[in-house]
Amino acid sequence: MTIREYLSHEARLITDRALTDFTDADAWRRLIPERRAQYREMMGLADLPPSSERPKLNVQVTGIVERPRYRIEKLYYESLPELYVTANLYLPNSNENATARPPFAGVLYVCGHAESQKVHYQAHPRRFAELGFACLIVETVELGEVRGHHHGCYRHGWHHWISQGYSPASIEAINGIRGLDLLCQRPDVDAGHLGVTGISGGGAVTWWIAAADERVHVAAPVCGTSTLASYITDRTIDGHCDCMWFNNSYRWDLADVGALIAPRPLLIASGDRDPIFTIASIRETHSKLERLYSTLAAADCVKLIATQTGHAYHERSRTGIFSWFARHLQGRDIPPGQIGDIDDSPEKQESQETLRVFPSGPLPEDRTPRIHEEIFVPASPPEINSIDDLRQARDRIVANLKRRTFGAFPTEAPAIETAIETEFTEGNSTGFRFAFTSEAGWRLHCVARRHKTITGPAPAILALAAPDEARGTTDRFVGQIPAPWIKVVVESRGTGDTAWGQELQWHLRRAAAWTGRTIASMRVWDTLRAIDAVQALPGVDPDQISLAAQGEMAVVALYAALLNGNVKTLILESPPATQNAASRPDGRGEAIEMLNCLTITDLPQVAGLLHPANIVFIGDRPQTYAWADAIYRKLGAPGTIQTVSDVKEWQPA
Repeated sequence: MTIREYLSHEARLITDRALTDFTDADAWRRLIPERRAQYREMMGLADLPPSSERPKLNVQVTGIVERPRYRIEKLYYESLPELYVTANLYLPNSNENATARPPFAGVLYVCGHAESQKVHYQAHPRRFAELGFACLIVETVELGEVRGHHHGCYRHGWHHWISQGYSPASIEAINGIRGLDLLCQRPDVDAGHLGVTGISGGGAVTWWIAAADERVHVAAPVCGTSTLASYITDRTIDGHCDCMWFNNSYRWDLADVGALIAPRPLLIASGDRDPIFTIASIRETHSKLERLYSTLAAADCVKLIATQTGHAYHERSRTGIFSWFARHLQGRDIPPGQIGDIDDSPEKQESQETLRVFPSGPLPEDRTPRIHEEIFVPASPPEINSIDDLRQARDRIVANLKRRTFGAFPTEAPAIETAIETEFTEGNSTGFRFAFTSEAGWRLHCVARRHKTITGPAPAILALAAPDEARGTTDRFVGQIPAPWIKVVVESRGTGDTAWGQELQWHLRRAAAWTGRTIASMRVWDTLRAIDAVQALPGVDPDQISLAAQGEMAVVALYAALLNGNVKTLILESPPATQNAASRPDGRGEAIEMLNCLTITDLPQVAGLLHPANIVFIGDRPQTYAWADAIYRKLGAPGTIQTVSDVKEWQPA
């Protein structure tokens, strides 16, 4: 099995599993509170307080544009303290529209990835206002008047976002929810009749906001719908910004998000020639939700409009949305063919200067350019003063890691099926190459060597081969360890026979994370399975297992040792200082990110939690590991931490 085949298979399993637990309406009602909590956690909304307890929006209107049938309030609000969202609020002119009387039904229009966003999409909120809606169009953190970042993993190598549990989808959802707060606080808006819509990135964010906020009565995502299976198998993920998915700890499909919107009215609109959202995946998502809505006795509240377009609106999708909103928010039954389309003629378009919220430029204190850095709060190291403190902290952290970082581990491990394939004698050593099953479809290889002087059951040390290493590098490294142990080189996924080209790494790092795992977390599982395989080998003392690793594989060794709980010695050369660090923009090189891990722990804390295992650092040790050193000194023997300049200098106890 190749890594692409594996991720495609896993994505298909997730898509196929979507909504299967909702066997009837009672099951949906019973399960949806837990699912909503999981979703809010994955979206980074778990700590968002109820609307009544949120910080003040501090709405500032910087200008008003009067037009015969509507007016535009140019404004900004504080989604979070000093996080300013630029927006235009289109309000009907009641004097020119006899059917439009406040309070108006409210619409939140969320922009896609277009430059000058509220200018580019202005015809949509204008038409909503002409139809009697109050429509707030909000700009994103990346392409509005104030520029932040959506493409961290995609463009900048900020794969540590995955470790932080961060996605720009979270900020866009928060900004949208706060936009709803703004609408609800206005006396001229009917807080009981709110809708949300948008295209492309705005289509995706429409899903996120509607699922997170039950005040949304109707939703219409446009060109923002796909199955996870299609994202991975068809590689449409490669065309998508990081805001298009969430940190998928619980391995959801988009249909699972839709279950949080049901049974509220949901109209899905898409083109059937969209290069980044396949029509087959759109129809599959709609079909799943159609069955759920029927189960909830709301079959007429979900609809698909597929048009012969690419990644764009069509007159049928626009008028269909206007009709859908009029019906479900205003109680007016106006067919799409009669409701009227947008007017995007040049003479109707307002200029960028006319719609600008900050005529003198962004406010200097605005956090938008750096919110991706400031919103993350790393886990504090546990307070450990005794062995009992250590055990309690370790149990708590391991439990959280298993749930939120390593949740994609197989629930039932397949038979390991260890098989010796070749045997050899080389100098003073004998050895053999063997294979084992790590996960269904994955046969991995190890090479074990035993010095001829070793008799009886002996300790074993497993050295983790690194991706792209020169031939024999790990073999030479472990061979220099001056201990009478059986020495095993482990080829986890992406090394040895299962290696992939570095040109694929950028895709794999994002695709793996969208399916709820990472390259590093898969290698942790492989290492745990390799330990199981080695413990069962003849001549190995199963109670005396150690690990050795260099560079990025030291991360894998640390977490594998923590999860295993019985590793005796850990030998690390050049371990990374932290997982909270950027990598190369092209995705090549070290891939040490793991879902949410930095919200739970970090490498120095993992090392400290391994007491009483012996830890040996080869060469320079990053200063961050001083925390682990302090824990070992506090708790004392039998655990030790030591640093030697060369592996040959270390002597086992």
